[in-house]
Amino acid sequence: MPDEKNPSPSAETDVYAIHGADPEVLAYAMAKYSRSALNMKESLVEISAQRAEQFLNTFYFQYGHRSIADLAHIPFAIERLSLLAAIELVDEQRWDGQERSTRYQDFRRSGWYTPDLGERTADFTEAIESLFRGYQKIAAGMLESLKGAIVRPEAMKPEAYERTLKARAFDVARYLLPLATNTSLGQIVNARTLETQVSRLLTSPFAEIRQIAEKLRVAATEPAWNVYHADAQVLCGEIGSVDEVCGQRATEMLLRPVKAAPTLVKYAVESAYLQESRRELQAAADELMAGQAIEPAPVVDLLDDSEPLEVELATSLLYPNCHYSYRQLRSNVAALSATRRDELIALGTKHRGRHDELLRAFSAGQGFRFDILMDIGGFRDMHRHRRCVQLLQGYTDAHGYEEPICPGQPTLAEAGLETEYNTAMDAAFVAYRELRDSGVPEGAQSAQYLLPLGTRCRSMFKMDFGEALYIAELRSGVAGHFSYRRVAWEMYTAIAERHPALASHFRIEDVNQPVDLLRR
Repeated sequence: MPDEKNPSPSAETDVYAIHGADPEVLAYAMAKYSRSALNMKESLVEISAQRAEQFLNTFYFQYGHRSIADLAHIPFAIERLSLLAAIELVDEQRWDGQERSTRYQDFRRSGWYTPDLGERTADFTEAIESLFRGYQKIAAGMLESLKGAIVRPEAMKPEAYERTLKARAFDVARYLLPLATNTSLGQIVNARTLETQVSRLLTSPFAEIRQIAEKLRVAATEPAWNVYHADAQVLCGEIGSVDEVCGQRATEMLLRPVKAAPTLVKYAVESAYLQESRRELQAAADELMAGQAIEPAPVVDLLDDSEPLEVELATSLLYPNCHYSYRQLRSNVAALSATRRDELIALGTKHRGRHDELLRAFSAGQGFRFDILMDIGGFRDMHRHRRCVQLLQGYTDAHGYEEPICPGQPTLAEAGLETEYNTAMDAAFVAYRELRDSGVPEGAQSAQYLLPLGTRCRSMFKMDFGEALYIAELRSGVAGHFSYRRVAWEMYTAIAERHPALASHFRIEDVNQPVDLLRR
């Protein structure tokens, strides 16, 4: 009779989900498909955590079979980190997760991160508290203005009406939330992504982010939090009171400490490749653009694809290390000699180690490249699109700030809040500059925590046509935030102008039309 070990030639396909295996054990079992005829159930029965560690030490670290780590998926909760740190943490192309929403939650109660500033701590705290006072006033004032402008339909329950308009008010008030504001997020990543994430974060110029990287590594290598621990403890005690031997076996099985990735991330260290490349590329960008003012640029600039690949690579490598637009930077790179351009490209590989992935800037050749200048809050939403290459510039006051404007919704001026908003933003920028130029250790980094989400930031998005259409359709919807709706619309209009025949394929919402503010 055929069985699982010796199935008949005509046996049906077997499909089953797997639950209860430790992540690294499961990764080892899946990797065994490559060299073993055992089925998954048989592999998991014979594999121990110790054998998994031995296998991974050999094949992952010695032989460099990095794809094995893709098979171990680990969930994490990262709570009470700053918005600035959250943006950096999720900046992975292979990442899945969810973060607290500024639309549905009141962030006044969240608290904030305070960097080590010594005698400047009081000034930092005063600036943060001032922004939160402004946030509260704008949220309350805009809610009252919305209620005055929009009558509740009889069919709509009062609590739904209140909740919907409060979300609209928070959409405006969030522009004053500083990057120091605490948030929380959950992520599910594979061990390879976790290893590169930890290494990248350990190399950050921000102390908070380096600390989070170390905490991630510790969380992966120490026993994970068990959802059922309290219930299992009671059950094991009850079993042990009846049969001591069975109680001990139950304890060993149900209460054993499970380490999510004790092997695959234990060697994650700061990346000399990232660190040295960043330093040299920033120096090269400073040298190339010395004395040049930042030229005005549109919200969305769809770049042509006329430059040689070498020019795109050199420009892309410099782009995250300055505050200039891609177009302005590219014109300077294009004017260089071929030898100098090759030297710039070489800076991107000069310090690369055996297992280092290339810098993201080397992902070049996409058909659609958008240089986007938008508020940080809107960028956080756009940042979720990972089927494209994103190059991010640092935060600065150099581009000014946005005013929240939504067609059909009362403006700040109409709500009597314009002066309050502008005063809060201007004061935040003054506090930012004072701390940046104060000379305290890591002052330039710490000052960025004072920048509100309404501050403009620049980023490059490279993608194919399908992703451009997807983003434009999704982000132009009337239920979305007006900040990224405008960016999505500008992406669409730029493509429609350059490729008129393709415009009809977009199912787009005209963001210039007033929206039903009660529609979510």
